[in-house]
Amino acid sequence: MKRRWALAATVVLILTSGSPAIAAAPITTAIYTADPSALVVGDTLYLYTGHDEAPAGGGNFVMRDWHVFSSTDATTFTDQGARLSLANFPWAGLDAWAGEVERGANGRYYWYVPVNGNGAGWMDIGVAVGDSPTGPFTDARGGPLISDSTPNSSPLNIDPTVFSDDDGQVYMYWGSYYGLRAVRLNANMTQTVGSVVTPTGVSNFWEAPWMFKRNGTYYLAYAANDSACSAPGYACIRYATAGNPLGPWTHRGVVLDQVSSTTNHPAIIEFKGQWYMVYHNAAAPGGGNFRRSVTIDKLFWNADGTMQKVVQTTGGGTGGSNLALSATASTSYVSPWETLGAINDGFTPTSSADHSHGAYGNWNHQGTEWIEYRWPTAQSVRRVTTYWFDDNQGIDLPASCQVQYWNGTAYVNVPGQSACGVAANTANSTTFTPVSTTRLRLNITSRTGFSTGVLEWTAHS
Repeated sequence: MKRRWALAATVVLILTSGSPAIAAAPITTAIYTADPSALVVGDTLYLYTGHDEAPAGGGNFVMRDWHVFSSTDATTFTDQGARLSLANFPWAGLDAWAGEVERGANGRYYWYVPVNGNGAGWMDIGVAVGDSPTGPFTDARGGPLISDSTPNSSPLNIDPTVFSDDDGQVYMYWGSYYGLRAVRLNANMTQTVGSVVTPTGVSNFWEAPWMFKRNGTYYLAYAANDSACSAPGYACIRYATAGNPLGPWTHRGVVLDQVSSTTNHPAIIEFKGQWYMVYHNAAAPGGGNFRRSVTIDKLFWNADGTMQKVVQTTGGGTGGSNLALSATASTSYVSPWETLGAINDGFTPTSSADHSHGAYGNWNHQGTEWIEYRWPTAQSVRRVTTYWFDDNQGIDLPASCQVQYWNGTAYVNVPGQSACGVAANTANSTTFTPVSTTRLRLNITSRTGFSTGVLEWTAHS
């Protein structure tokens, strides 16, 4: 088929792309975790998570307690155990959903959680208090802080996020698809001050707000499930900024695309000079929409104070880490309207036509072209996967492919290579005898009359 765009250049170019940062795998695969919040105390990063206990194939949330994880490097996390549960709230019924911990001016730690109360209505917000980031925590009020009886509360009071401003004023935000709510808290962190308000300017709010401040600007990240950023039933993370903690807010864009679970829940934190996005997905072994796993990736800023979109670099802990994420990519040719950086951005396409994260393509070249990864030090590689791009407009599935490595003097075929698959709509896996190399190359030979393209090319130890 004819390509519908005009050719912009015909010379062979060597192009490079910056590599995204490597992140940890899910913080644990011993249990399923969800709905993270984050807190830095001294040189330790604490993550507070829900605990998914739904059976395999289950169709509902089963959540009865919350866990605390700690880390001094944002890579290796230690499970401090279930530090809060429904049993800590005598007035609670079911549903230990998404909470957050904030340190009070008195040095104590306050854990705000939504639960299904035993009284009238659906979800209430309670608060527990402890003397250390890991507790023990006890019910601070003996009843809900926010309930259906609270004037202007949300019909679904979930996902509290609590923010302490520089002047000591404390704010709590929460809400669901009925809209965002906010209220001031008093100095003891256990009572509201003034009326509950409905902040304005928060586009397509769904749930899971997260509030923080950077360089004098207030940031509100939240889950949105509009069709412009996610598939039906899924959610992305949008964010807005304001000059006042209660708004009005100005929408700034998407900071995290949809994940492999239907729900999406952000926590954004600075730790030892690096910013991080903490979130959950369904990528861990045996995972699903009700068996989620918390993970963490680096977050970067633009000079104007906007956030760069977070690259999801975790792979669920199976098959070895994706070495491509730390590699620099180059190619024999990429067409001007496509992007080489797409091949190692960690995205999992939904089909060979899914170029929502960009795509590498070499139209209108035919014959054999190549893409390549280079590392500053030798890597042991034994497997690659290739997800082909097919736009039905001149770029099509290839006729064949061959993996090669640099042996120090020349490129040679990897030994013991299995079939280099060319199937559509899947990650074609190619295994071979492990090689130690600083360069790995994929030669791609087109079908007659067509060019070729790649959505994602991974490399594994």
